[in-house]
Amino acid sequence: MDTLADIKIINGRLVTPDGVRQAALTATGGLITGIGTDLPEARRTIDAKGNWVLPGGVDSHAHIEQRSGMGLFNADTFETATASAALGGTTTVISFAAQSKGERLRTTVEHYAARSRRGARIDHAFHLSISDTNAPDFESDLKNLADEGHRSLKVFTTYNIGLNDAQILGVLMAAREAGQLVCVHAENDAMIAWMRAALVARGKTAPPWHAVSRPRLAEVEAVGRICTFAEFTGTPVMLFHISTVEALGVIAATRKRGGPVWAETCPHYLLSDDNVLTRADGGKWMCSPPQRTAEDSAALWQGLADGTLDLVSSDHAPYRYDETGKLANGPGAPFTEIANGLPGLQTRLPLLFDAMVSGDKGGVEAFARVTATAPADLYGLPGKGRIAAGADADLVIWDPARRWTYGANDLADNVGYNPWEGHSVTGWPVLVVQRGRVIVEDGKLLAEPGDGKWLERPALGATPPAAPAPEVREMGGF
Repeated sequence: MDTLADIKIINGRLVTPDGVRQAALTATGGLITGIGTDLPEARRTIDAKGNWVLPGGVDSHAHIEQRSGMGLFNADTFETATASAALGGTTTVISFAAQSKGERLRTTVEHYAARSRRGARIDHAFHLSISDTNAPDFESDLKNLADEGHRSLKVFTTYNIGLNDAQILGVLMAAREAGQLVCVHAENDAMIAWMRAALVARGKTAPPWHAVSRPRLAEVEAVGRICTFAEFTGTPVMLFHISTVEALGVIAATRKRGGPVWAETCPHYLLSDDNVLTRADGGKWMCSPPQRTAEDSAALWQGLADGTLDLVSSDHAPYRYDETGKLANGPGAPFTEIANGLPGLQTRLPLLFDAMVSGDKGGVEAFARVTATAPADLYGLPGKGRIAAGADADLVIWDPARRWTYGANDLADNVGYNPWEGHSVTGWPVLVVQRGRVIVEDGKLLAEPGDGKWLERPALGATPPAAPAPEVREMGGF
């Protein structure tokens, strides 16, 4: 009988949910089979040389092969986006199967799944991004897709794909019944529309005015409204890309009352401010919500430390800085005609490792939690996000001493620029393993298109529903 493991990692500092361990690790058949000192030999032994061994990153918010609300298609395919993710230490990604107006959700998912099967190099799941609740068979499709393993969906309160309050409440009620987590881009659309029109009328259209056009109170109001809806329906909600200290206060107060609300932020809110929009190429940095102030960034770090914020995603939204992307309406286009978003799949983990581990903003265990364990748990990704016996052998060896300065175009995505050009990080993913197979080594990508596996989520993750409002309970069925 063959007793050899597939791989064995020795001399590593393993970051597990129970703490840091100086131990070896074995994996067979794609799963972690042992952690300790007396482990069997393997077909391949990898010497971690005293470096950190962390769970593969889980990026739960990335736009891949998706059309924006402005009608512009992302620059990335599954092939390029997941190549970028793997090289940055991410082994699982959740992207968006985005419904078009009038399109059945079932059709949306079937078409999107075909693209992911062709190109994804890493494991993946989908959020159902909803723009039309009047599409044929909407509620039955939502329920059936949940039963098939699609346990999260997304709605907007703004853009031309935003839903009104009644529609959002309907989605929340249906998602509660189907056992789904509802993710929300929460900004007040009327405030934004009013500010945009006022700025354009005054000729204030350069990229720095983008931040002014999306008032911080637009986020605060919409976050508060969605928190109220979550409490009213008892439906679990994930608030995307929180950027302001005031929104943090609303979330903390809701959670203190027992509201079923979770929240995330992104590296560009933690590590930059609205001054980036004043650069000559400020359009590269345009995203929504926009970057805020240094004081907001400090508050977001505190929110991660005290648990108000649960995780950090990339919100990877790739548009080239040329006529095919952000400059589709010309190099001098007003901010209203520049696509929002920036690449982040490959930079999320090194930026956060540098800040949290090398820079001591939380430490290595907190880094593993907010970039891998928490998203895997909250979104119900089986076997992901942790180093534990029986979990998927998704592992990254990090050299804490390796220093890297980002260049102008050194990412593997199809965006053509790196917004973090000139920024140096200390700590680098030197080897990446997906389900027991080395997919990145010595800077070389070994994963092929189609190697990634779609992940069925059999049940809602660690985001349980709560008791709805008494008036809702009186209707029965809750």
